[in-house]
Amino acid sequence: KNQTAIKEFILLGFSYSLQVQTFLYLLFLLIYILTITENTIIIFLVRRNQHLQKPMYYFLGHLSFLEICYVSATLPKLLLGFWSHPILISFSSCMTQLFFFISLMCTECLLLASMAYDRYLAVCHPLHYSTTMTQKLCYQLSFLSWAGGFSISLLKVSFISSLPFCGPRIINHFFCDISPVLNLACSDRTLAEMVDFALALLILLIPLLMIIFSYCCILSTVFWMPSAQGRKKAFSTCISHFTVVMIFFSTTLFMYARPRRIHPFNLNKIVSVFYAVFTPALNPLIYCLRNKEVKEILKKFLSTRCSAS
Repeated sequence: KNQTAIKEFILLGFSYSLQVQTFLYLLFLLIYILTITENTIIIFLVRRNQHLQKPMYYFLGHLSFLEICYVSATLPKLLLGFWSHPILISFSSCMTQLFFFISLMCTECLLLASMAYDRYLAVCHPLHYSTTMTQKLCYQLSFLSWAGGFSISLLKVSFISSLPFCGPRIINHFFCDISPVLNLACSDRTLAEMVDFALALLILLIPLLMIIFSYCCILSTVFWMPSAQGRKKAFSTCISHFTVVMIFFSTTLFMYARPRRIHPFNLNKIVSVFYAVFTPALNPLIYCLRNKEVKEILKKFLSTRCSAS
């Protein structure tokens, strides 16, 4: 009762020598600019090119917009923190950052599941694809992905923000993530941890199971295709999405689908850099490098711009 609720936290970030700090700052700044540029180009191409007016690219546009928001929720504060010590963040700002970061992560889970369903229909039911995966269904799946992601996050953050925080106020991370914030609560956090763990399993495992089921059906269909060219074409339409799924779910399951108390914080920080910083920059490259249609349209766009200038 005599403890005073804290009003701001201190983010430790990355504490190294000046040379290392400078290198990391330039690296993360370059990645941030690259991520914004790559995903903006994809959104522009999807919206402006008639050949990309397909459900697969519609979802890719949503994923690109999500990646821009994703890095913008954490990287600006991290970049500022390299030159501002200590890195102070108010309680309300911390909860806001936590809310948007979790929301976008949960939304990505559902979007990847929607994209897997789209690939399942395209490969396993090609004759009914155009009548099943309609524009209306695309709108519904994207809306449910965003609404579901933000709703799950609202529940998580509601339980976390209701806990009393009275010190210490040091967060051993470069942004307000669930595990380091929960461990600063100065009361019994068992209920909040159980709710968070249960919701993490729900939002991660259900989409993942849907994706696994979709790809099992896809593999079965491809296996019975008589033409080698048909099998190659079917695989080429799925490989980019499958790669992104593997990267995303391997890191998020490691971070969020196990009890909070057994997390080694320094390892958390390293893994977080991978999925919160590098992955949003990698995803557009994966989709562009593995997708012949996107590469051709991008080449035409760049050649047109070069000739015009």
